[in-house]
Amino acid sequence: MKIRASRLVAIFTIALLAAPLTAGAQQAPKAPRIGVLHPGAPAAASQLVAAFKQGLREHGYVEGQNIVVERRFAEARAERLSDIAAELVRLKVDVIVTASDVGIAAVKQQTETIPIVMANSTDPVGTGFVASLARPGGNVTGLSNISPELSAKRLELLKEAVPGLSRVAIMWSPDVRGAVLDYKETENAARSLRLQLQSAEVSRADDFSRAFSALTIRRAEALIVAGSPLTYINRGQIASLAQKNRLPSMSTQREFADAGGLMTYGPNLAEQWRRAATYVDKILKGAKPGDLPVEQPTKFELVINLKTAKALGLTIPPSLLRRADQVIE
Repeated sequence: MKIRASRLVAIFTIALLAAPLTAGAQQAPKAPRIGVLHPGAPAAASQLVAAFKQGLREHGYVEGQNIVVERRFAEARAERLSDIAAELVRLKVDVIVTASDVGIAAVKQQTETIPIVMANSTDPVGTGFVASLARPGGNVTGLSNISPELSAKRLELLKEAVPGLSRVAIMWSPDVRGAVLDYKETENAARSLRLQLQSAEVSRADDFSRAFSALTIRRAEALIVAGSPLTYINRGQIASLAQKNRLPSMSTQREFADAGGLMTYGPNLAEQWRRAATYVDKILKGAKPGDLPVEQPTKFELVINLKTAKALGLTIPPSLLRRADQVIE
């Protein structure tokens, strides 16, 4: 009896000691898992990755400590997007963050329940991603960079930088809705500004050399590069070819100027990725994506690359330089 009693006391003591540990383990919150799908390559998206990390930190999330980020890159291969999106859905992440119309569409096709945050999109209503900007409905929300009036502004800036400009080419991807919108708006703006617009369609990186050869034959005097995953990832090659063919170039994303393009005017993509973390935070705290209004850009940056201007033999007017948010020298 004494032995049995001793055993009972021992068991009871062990149970008491283990109880707090068990309770503590049960109370430990599970780190949320965020899926991130970048349509491009790691090197091309490095600034965007850093901006999203910064945004998470601003809301108290640190990767590897209190949040898990499953980051994937499609390497500019559209055929990989669906497989990666399906993989993130299988991982049962709490939120999926992605960018570009093709990336958003790929994720949306895979899930109607996991919240989707758009780091940037073109026309989320027109593409059917959301019901309206104010009340998205469904499982998609985030940021849109739709600003059709910017097409006219880019042409005006390019005309100001290139004296006597009369023939402008636009390089765009016909399978990207945002680029199609850009082309149509640029076409209307060119008509108003009495500029002849030449179309240069590109669907893959192999098209760039052919497109520039055609523009040389047609004596294009400047180039507008419509935003798309294809042109963003290959911005270095495009900027180099534009310089080689003596074409002052203008694009939508500041990274194009960093890569050697002459000018850019548009919303800051890195800032949009940082802002995407705000949506993630709200969703993780219980907000429904369908109730979170889609945010549109309110600030636009003009970046001018003076090194490129000098290489092209261009003198940028001082009045234009004073309006620039950044001048690369």
